[in-house]
Amino acid sequence: MKVNTYLNYGGNCQEAFRFYEKHLGGKLASITTWDQMPNAEKNVPPGMEKAVLHARLELGGTVIMGADVPGYQPMRSAYLTLLCTSSEEAERTHALLAEGGEIFMKMEETFFAHRFSMLRDRFGTSWMIIHERPMPGGA
Repeated sequence: MKVNTYLNYGGNCQEAFRFYEKHLGGKLASITTWDQMPNAEKNVPPGMEKAVLHARLELGGTVIMGADVPGYQPMRSAYLTLLCTSSEEAERTHALLAEGGEIFMKMEETFFAHRFSMLRDRFGTSWMIIHERPMPGGA
């Protein structure tokens, strides 16, 4: 069994996934719009014709999938976590994703990380960015 993440968006899924592909080194594997589904004329909610029905992005050794959904509401109970290999990479990534977004915890040093932040980007995705600190007794 494998676990992947599925994200919902309010009309900007394609923009978000293309941004992540370009700036985070992801690879957009597929993207399908609502009007490409079988019997689209009967099944597509009004105004959703060119919205994303399903997208798949390979990023950091995992898969992120997403779609534009009617009635979208951003959530804060789950975060995508980016494990950075340096404090400089963490700072750069934080600045990139924070632009136009909302910062929940500013980039700073913590007892468990050289650099750590929490934010929601301008697309509605919540992120944790971390350059981990070795912890005593860690496995």
